[in-house]
Amino acid sequence: QVQLVESGGGSVQAGGSLRLSCAASGYSNSNYCWGWFRQAPGKKREGVAGIHSIGGNIYYADAVKGRFTISQDIAQNTLYLQMNNLKPEDTAVYYCAAAYGGWSYVSHVLQYNYRGQGTQVTVSS
Repeated sequence: QVQLVESGGGSVQAGGSLRLSCAASGYSNSNYCWGWFRQAPGKKREGVAGIHSIGGNIYYADAVKGRFTISQDIAQNTLYLQMNNLKPEDTAVYYCAAAYGGWSYVSHVLQYNYRGQGTQVTVSS
């Protein structure tokens, strides 16, 4: 059973940066997709970014391209989301997610079946 624990959320002014971390445990091989999605009050859940452990295929939602960077430290079993030039519309609870599967699945972040408990990101104008 994959377990995911997020950290690094907080409050920041527009234009600022935050880095989210996700500590992963309970998986036994590297054929996994890892990603982040977010949920804002009154809005649909949105897949933000995904990465595959083998080959490093990466997906970004259009809304975050050029501002967010997903990465992973395989040795530390940790997934990151570096968020730069944050905007008020980025305010949401951010969730780490994972799924066993190939690189072609990397963009299907909302279908990943393992999820963390979420961390709040608040961006003020």
